[in-house]
Amino acid sequence: ASIDDRNETIGKKIRENELKRVPFLLIVGEKEADNGTISVRKQGDGDKGAMSVDDFRQMIESEIKQQIE
Repeated sequence: ASIDDRNETIGKKIRENELKRVPFLLIVGEKEADNGTISVRKQGDGDKGAMSVDDFRQMIESEIKQQIE
């Protein structure tokens, strides 16, 4: 995991990381910090919406189980 704290627009950061084919982007802005959520983008699926960290963990665990089966 890495943090992109450069002084760039969020749109530019998302675009650059999509081009790098980063599997998941977890975005925490002011709104997410206030709500205690993260905004999730998945490579190939796009925006998955805002969710709690626990919901994200459950989503990842489910995807891993599906790939194993």
